[in-house]
Amino acid sequence: MKDVPAVAMGKIAPGVSKQVLIGPAEKVPAFVMRRFILKPGASTPWHKHNWEHEIFVLQGRGLAVSQKGKKQLKRGSVVFVPAREMHQFKNAGKTTFSMLCLVPRRGEM
Repeated sequence: MKDVPAVAMGKIAPGVSKQVLIGPAEKVPAFVMRRFILKPGASTPWHKHNWEHEIFVLQGRGLAVSQKGKKQLKRGSVVFVPAREMHQFKNAGKTTFSMLCLVPRRGEM
């Protein structure tokens, strides 16, 4: 994963970076695998998509926040986010929080 550049999300999500580990460059037909890296105190925006995605936590402690409530996350946790559900991920610890995020290719952005 270290050989794939991490791109800062900028103003949309300060303290959050994204790596596309498997995606359009590999000409995959259906899914994209991304890694999100959240610095302490960082979070993704409160948002929704027209596609589902699956999350696997690699390191750190975090929170998955959705319309259904909050879920504590740690290394090895998994989360399913249904299409069109408002959600957000937060770093809830004092170290880096990182997770894999798999989406259909149409949701690669």
